[in-house]
Amino acid sequence: MKLKTRKSAAKRVKIKKNCFARKNAYKGHLLRRKNSKRLRRLSEASQIHSSDVNSFSAMLPYN
Repeated sequence: MKLKTRKSAAKRVKIKKNCFARKNAYKGHLLRRKNSKRLRRLSEASQIHSSDVNSFSAMLPYN
């Protein structure tokens, strides 16, 4: 039987070489009060925490 992929996790995470990459929060609205350094840092992709790797691996079985 095939395993099902959790679509909510698949939409939020991209699989890179050795990690799961995700987007940062706080970039949706109210951007005028945030300075450019903060917005630039929030634009960079970050990795999921090491304690969440096993759960994301289970949610994305074929990736």
